[in-house]
Amino acid sequence: MATTPLAERMRPSKLDELVGQEHLTGEGSILRTAIETGNIPSMIFWGPPGVGKTTIANIIAHTLKVPFYQLSAISSGVKDVREVIDAARQQAGVILFIDEIHRFNKGQQDALLGAVEKGVITLIGATTENPSFEVISALLSRCQVYVLKPLQEKDLIKLLHEAITKDEILQQYKIDLKETSALLNISGGDARKLFNLLELVVTSSKVSDTLEVSDTLVMDVAQKRIAVYDKQGEQHYDIISAFIKSMRGSDPNAAVYWLARMIEGGEDVKFIARRMVILASEDIGNANPNALLLANATFDAVNKIGHPEAMIILSQCATYLASSSKSNSAVAAIGSAMSAVSQHGDLPVPLHIRNAPTRLMKDLDYGKGYKYSHAYEGNFSEQEYLPESLSGTKFYEPGNNAREEELRKFLRSLWKEKYGY
Repeated sequence: MATTPLAERMRPSKLDELVGQEHLTGEGSILRTAIETGNIPSMIFWGPPGVGKTTIANIIAHTLKVPFYQLSAISSGVKDVREVIDAARQQAGVILFIDEIHRFNKGQQDALLGAVEKGVITLIGATTENPSFEVISALLSRCQVYVLKPLQEKDLIKLLHEAITKDEILQQYKIDLKETSALLNISGGDARKLFNLLELVVTSSKVSDTLEVSDTLVMDVAQKRIAVYDKQGEQHYDIISAFIKSMRGSDPNAAVYWLARMIEGGEDVKFIARRMVILASEDIGNANPNALLLANATFDAVNKIGHPEAMIILSQCATYLASSSKSNSAVAAIGSAMSAVSQHGDLPVPLHIRNAPTRLMKDLDYGKGYKYSHAYEGNFSEQEYLPESLSGTKFYEPGNNAREEELRKFLRSLWKEKYGY
């Protein structure tokens, strides 16, 4: 049996071998063009685990044939970074890849700044967290951020078939991939977990002829090797997903259970609180505006209090959010508006609501005819606020709950039939 895991054996070395991320690496894409011309910027890959962040970094180094250093933010510190930078001063075109870069503190990230700015190294960072929150602004401004998408089902199935047909170890077995649902569900879109689970199923099964990989077989093997919560990747996304979906599904009991699992596993309390702030708008919104206030206060509080007392504050917020009325109308509204922007482009702002700080703009009728709402009865004056071609387009549809029904009635009283409220 090979000592190198299947996921590592199957790691591609060329862009054309990569499965998924066509928006970044497909023909004519910005990243592919940069690689092919050898003109790559410092960059940060942001995306869920097992979708190709490390792989693309390795492909870049392999394609450009430049010195490549790899550090993990989990086990490396400032000393390691400085040693790489010192070595890079003696070489040309050095790439430094830092996995889990969001785990570097401010001091560690500061140590990278000068070398990145002067071009001593080309930095490639990988993170599963939003770099806007986790990477200092000075370093972020010097890097191009590329967002990697979750692998689609067709991508994952393609990887399974490639492993069975191309890997030298698995080729020794006669494998019939009868069912794939369990493999896909347990791996959660993580190609690394998918490969390693497949290998575990194959190598732990006794077979004299053809091995039929079924959902039942996969579940049986997986249950014998079930992993504990791992805040560095294995069940990180599964459990935060369960936590979010429990609150969205109005089950405070399940929500607090998954919260306990994360706390027991040593999860960053700021990470948990940040997800609740997002949920407060995404899944509750105007159905209960207090939810966002409490979630934001929770985020501030856990930053001040820290572990372990923060668990009480997190529990209060989680049970409140789970018990609150729900609405995704804010998500739907911005989604519709973004689609309109994408479809119609930069439509002109109506003249009467344009800003007119100069005499020239006033002469061009900027602001002419604008009705100041507070000068009218009820602090409202009906006029057009959308571009002409979008007039009457309703982006915000209040949800079916008590608070948003009040908003619906109010909007109906103002706009009558214009928006169909």
